[in-house]
Amino acid sequence: MQNLLLADLVADLPPAVRLQRLVSSLRTHFRCGAVALLQLEEDHLRPIAVDGLTQDALGRRFAVQQHPRLAAILSRRGVTCFHHDSTLPDPYDGLINGMAGEPLPVHDCMGTSLHIEGRTWGVLTLDALEVGTFDMEAQGDLRDYIVLLEAALRTTRLEAEIRALRVARGQAPADNAAPAGSDILGQSESIGRLLHEIDVVADSELPILLLGETGVGKELFAHRVHGLSRRRDKPLVHVNCAALPESLAESELFGHAKGAFSGAVADRPGRFEAANGGTLFLDEVGELPLLVQAKLLRTLQNGEIQRLGDDRPRTVDVRIVAATNRSLRDLVRAGDFRADLYHRLSVYPIPIPPLRDRGNDVLLLAGRYLELNRARLGLRSLRLSPDAEELMRRYRWPGNVRELEHVISRAAIKAVSHGASRNEIVTLGVKLLDLSDGDMPTPLADDPADMPAPGAPAQSLRDAVDACQRQAIRRALDAHQGNWAVAARALDVDPSNLHKLARRIGLKP
Repeated sequence: MQNLLLADLVADLPPAVRLQRLVSSLRTHFRCGAVALLQLEEDHLRPIAVDGLTQDALGRRFAVQQHPRLAAILSRRGVTCFHHDSTLPDPYDGLINGMAGEPLPVHDCMGTSLHIEGRTWGVLTLDALEVGTFDMEAQGDLRDYIVLLEAALRTTRLEAEIRALRVARGQAPADNAAPAGSDILGQSESIGRLLHEIDVVADSELPILLLGETGVGKELFAHRVHGLSRRRDKPLVHVNCAALPESLAESELFGHAKGAFSGAVADRPGRFEAANGGTLFLDEVGELPLLVQAKLLRTLQNGEIQRLGDDRPRTVDVRIVAATNRSLRDLVRAGDFRADLYHRLSVYPIPIPPLRDRGNDVLLLAGRYLELNRARLGLRSLRLSPDAEELMRRYRWPGNVRELEHVISRAAIKAVSHGASRNEIVTLGVKLLDLSDGDMPTPLADDPADMPAPGAPAQSLRDAVDACQRQAIRRALDAHQGNWAVAARALDVDPSNLHKLARRIGLKP
C-alpha cells in the first residue's frame, strides 16, 4: 500500500485522478464500505473524492456543526474511531452503495484530520459495514499513512496551481469541474467548457450576455464573471429588469434629482452609480422599456449617465453583464428591443446549457439539495431511491436547477408529513418526487393515443389536426434532445406560439 501511494506521488497524474486513486486504494486496503476525502471550506466540508458512496455524495456539503462525527475528527490530530455502539449519527447513513435505503444496524467508522503547512486542510473518513473492521491494527495503519496522505495533498495543490497558470495562458484545457469554493456544481463536459470560457473572458472588459432558460443559474455565472475579473474588489450590483415598473425604471438605473417627479424629495443615485468601478448585472434585460434602452445605449457608448431631472452628465466606469431567457433577436425583429443595444450587449454571448444536457450533474445538484433539506428538517439522513435517481436522469427539467431544488424540497416535506421518522433514513421514491409525465422523454414512434383505433368513428377535422400536430412536435423534440427553442426553429414557428399550442393539444401541463 505504501509503495502504491509513493508511486502515485511521483507519477504525472491529473489532481482529480490522483485523489480518486488514493481513496480507492485505501478502500481496498482496509476492506471497508466507503472512503471519502473532504476539504474544509469555511464552516462546511466538501467531498473531493469518494469511493463506495452514492453518486450524489459529491454534491453534498456537510456543515461541521451539524455532523458531530466530522467535527470530532476535524478537531483532533491523529486517528479518531467510532464503533458500532457510538450514539453520534453517521453522516453517510443511507449513502453507502448497496444499502437500499435501510439503516445500518452496526458499522465502524474512523477518520483523521489532514493538515498542510500547519493549517487544517480537511478530513479523511472510512466507513465499514462490519463490526470490528477498524481494530487497533487498522488504526495504526491509518496513522502511518497520514504523512503520505498529506504529501499527496501538497503535491495535488502544487499541480493545481501550475495547471491554473497554464490554463490562464492558454497552454492547457480547463478541467471539467467547478473549482473549490464555487457554488457552481458540475462535472459534465458542457459545464466544463462553459467554465473555461468564463475563465478566459472574465478578466476582459467586454460586455457579456448570458443566455439560458429560466432556472439555469444565470446569476451564479454572473457572480463568477465578476469574481474572476479585475473588478472583483468593487461592487457587483444586481438589477432585475423584469421587476422594474416602467415608470420607475429610468430613475432606478440612472437616479433622479430632487423634484424630478412627485415624491422625489431628495437627490438619489441610481444603480449605475452604485456599481461605479465594478459590475452591473442586468438580469432579464429583454424586459427593459424602449425609452430606457435608448438611455442605456448612450451610457454604453460614452460612459456617461444623466439623472432624471438633472442636466449635468456624470461619468461612470461600469462593466455590464446582462442575462436573458428570451431570444433578443426575436425581440429586435418584433420591434421590442433596439438592434443597436442588442449588438452592444452581445459582444460576447455565453449560452448556459439546460440541466437536461448536463448528464449526471443532476445527481450532484440533487445531493446539494438533499443535504440542505436534511439539515432544515432535522433528519438523520435523506437520500434518493435508485428508481428516483433514474427518473431524475431521464426527466427533461423544464424549470432546470430551480425546479430541481423545489422538487426535492417538496418531496422531503411530503415524506415527513406522511409519517417518516426523523431518526430513520428517509428515502425519496418516485411517487414523492411527483414529476410530470409531460416532461419525460417521448419515443420517436407515433403515440398510440394519436392513432384512431380500428373501427372507431371518424375523427373530427379538429381532432385529426391536433393529432398530426402532436406527432410533428414530438418528432421535432426527439430530434433535438427535447430543446423547445430549437424544435420551434425546425418547425418554423415562434417559440412562444409553440408552447401555447403544446399546452392546448395536451403536450404540456
